[in-house]
Amino acid sequence: MADPGKPRVGVFTLGGTIAMTAAPGGGVVPALPASGLLAAVPGLAGEAVELMVRDVANKPGASLSFGDVFGLADVISAALGGGCAGAVVIQGTDTIEETAYLLDLLVASDAPVVVTGAMRNPSLAGADGPANILAAIRVAAGDRARGLGALVVMNDQIHAARWVQKTHTASTAAFTSPGQGPVGQVIEGRVDIPVRLRQRSPVFSAVSRRDVRVGLVTITLGDDGVLIDAIGGHVDGLVVAALGAGHVPADTVTTLAKLAARMPVVLASRTGAGPIHHQTYGFPGSETDLLARGLISAGYLAPVKARLLLHLLIASGAGTTRIEETFATASGVA
Repeated sequence: MADPGKPRVGVFTLGGTIAMTAAPGGGVVPALPASGLLAAVPGLAGEAVELMVRDVANKPGASLSFGDVFGLADVISAALGGGCAGAVVIQGTDTIEETAYLLDLLVASDAPVVVTGAMRNPSLAGADGPANILAAIRVAAGDRARGLGALVVMNDQIHAARWVQKTHTASTAAFTSPGQGPVGQVIEGRVDIPVRLRQRSPVFSAVSRRDVRVGLVTITLGDDGVLIDAIGGHVDGLVVAALGAGHVPADTVTTLAKLAARMPVVLASRTGAGPIHHQTYGFPGSETDLLARGLISAGYLAPVKARLLLHLLIASGAGTTRIEETFATASGVA
């Protein structure tokens, strides 16, 4: 029976490092259910919060699919609509930045949706999972994070889903928001969020679950367009992780222009921080050249985030104008 004096938080688990135990053949694999994860969190029993716990999946982060996240978004939306003050998702860190951003785009509620995980599995000294879970529940249970969309809480830092990236393979401080920084932190059990987002990400309340394939190609020294052309024959849209402020080798320009004439092609930067420029450079393959040829600027969005946004737009049947307008708003440029 619900306690009217305590906020109710839905806790949804997907597996990942945080839930892994040693396997007979060596290495670790997802095994712990939500109950086992929560039982290992010191101090959780003393929190003034009621938990509604559900195991949604038990996979490594790398094996999660669009279908998994679409289903998770539906479950979270139902829980928030049913009275939960917030939601916590516990998953593998490999795809946290992508899951969090998809939830940012798919869950319309103003209630906090907080994604967390662990860089060290429970068998290691200094496992960070329990602390991350406790911090995430504290953020989800309060009202300071309302209206911010989905968040990632790791290492006591609070990051906006649209900016956060995994920037290290092993460090417990792997999650950062390059160029932006965290929006807040959890300290002494208190949730502090001094930075407020200017506006939420666009929300896709009714997205077709039809099959959509959006490619992501990273531009490198000496690219000639052959591989890009090959990928272009198998996708509905393409994100180009370009050099610098939005540059590609001159030999790839013709191929990219042809693709942009028949499908949405989004121009992002592979650098990790900073926006695509619009009019600084004018050489063939520069940002000015590519945008004039029909490529769409990703603004500040990282390539993996741009791919997710483009996926939902294409699945929703959006035309070029809507895609351009949505990217301008979602990327923080407009």
